[in-house]
Amino acid sequence: MRAVQITEFGGPEVLTEVDLPDPEPTPGMLLVDVTSAGVNYADTHQVEDSYLAAQELPLIPGSEVVGTTEDGRRVCGLVGTGGYATRALLAEQMAFDVPDGVEDGQALALLVQGLTAWHLLRTSAQLRAGETVAVHAAAGGVGSLAVQLARRWGAGKVVGGASSEDKRELVLRLGADAAFDSRADDMRAAIEGAAGGKVDVVLDMVGGAATDASIACLAPFGRLVHFGQASREQPSQVDPGALMGRSRGVVGFWLAHCMADPARLLAPQMAELLQLVAGGELEVVVHPAYPLSGARRAHEDMRARSTSGKVVLDCSA
Repeated sequence: MRAVQITEFGGPEVLTEVDLPDPEPTPGMLLVDVTSAGVNYADTHQVEDSYLAAQELPLIPGSEVVGTTEDGRRVCGLVGTGGYATRALLAEQMAFDVPDGVEDGQALALLVQGLTAWHLLRTSAQLRAGETVAVHAAAGGVGSLAVQLARRWGAGKVVGGASSEDKRELVLRLGADAAFDSRADDMRAAIEGAAGGKVDVVLDMVGGAATDASIACLAPFGRLVHFGQASREQPSQVDPGALMGRSRGVVGFWLAHCMADPARLLAPQMAELLQLVAGGELEVVVHPAYPLSGARRAHEDMRARSTSGKVVLDCSA
């Protein structure tokens, strides 16, 4: 099989296309002929070994695949690692049937980004009707879905951050009431200006000074859900006393914890999201696909914030 592998940790330059033996299925595992693989921002951390979980070499990055099983089922699923390849092993409990009318890129977008957006709003933030929600990276994979889901689930106002005028126009088209410049020097003023004041929920995957500013934007009883550090900068240490003084909360989220109970925390949510997409009720933004050999370029573009929506590798190209 063809695969993209790393044998040393580093930036996009360590991603190399190689020929490897096909993986051998074991009990409980499905061998999938991969048609497309998803690329996530977390993958850029994975290849430099700066992710939450330590990585081992050699490594085939990628946690999401869509393709066909040996018995002809079209499935998508989470593989942990090994996704950047023409064949991959997928645990049966992590395999979700893809309905007719749902394209590869759409299905892939729901596996990490869609499930993350679902749990950020429902499980971690516990969004309530009428609340104001601010979404960082709102033109990205998670953000573009979170904007729509927040609106669908009764948010009173949704604002989203993006790094260019084109991306901010996309955020508005997806249903946000206002968009703010994610490169603004004064992030607190940018968010509060777009929202018309303090906010109840912030979905934050930036880290560093943006996280500090976002916490400062929270209204009493507001919650910030932190699910990434794209800036590769640590925010200031959170002071529990300061949180108490404003009745604010900071919550962390990592989708990996949902994988311990896929029947309860993944399968029902995926079924809901897939049906919304199949019915045309949820728009999935998919970036033009890269060939499997273009994984390095995909990482470069993602780190440069020049992609929008779901980033996909076409494993047939």
